[in-house]
Amino acid sequence: MKVSINWGGDARFDGTTGTGHTYTMDGPEDHGGKNQGARPMEMVLLGLGGCSSFDVMSILKKTRQDVVDCRTEIEAERADAVPAVFTKIHLHFVVSGRNLKEAHVKRAVSLSAEQYCSASIMLEKGGVEISHSYELVEVE
Repeated sequence: MKVSINWGGDARFDGTTGTGHTYTMDGPEDHGGKNQGARPMEMVLLGLGGCSSFDVMSILKKTRQDVVDCRTEIEAERADAVPAVFTKIHLHFVVSGRNLKEAHVKRAVSLSAEQYCSASIMLEKGGVEISHSYELVEVE
């Protein structure tokens, strides 16, 4: 897996993935940026959320759950000192669907956290406290 990062001036950087997708990262105005993109640490959280959400949805599809939406809300805390690493991250999955079985959703979240999500497992091994929760929303 490869990515490249190109400086776009000031505190802006454009990251390009090996699959050809480009994402802009920028700093806040008080740090020389123009707020034209996500902060790099926000991108880490997006990667974590994408990895875990992909796992959860894949597992739920295999169990034939009628999911119509899955939203993952992530909150993180960072150390006060430099480097301002993540110390705690909480992922909350909101799974909407018809006749969803709570046991299947609970299992999907657990399997992602404990076995499949490389990003989550890597961050935990680095000392980040990661927690998970979920809620089911029944739709008509």
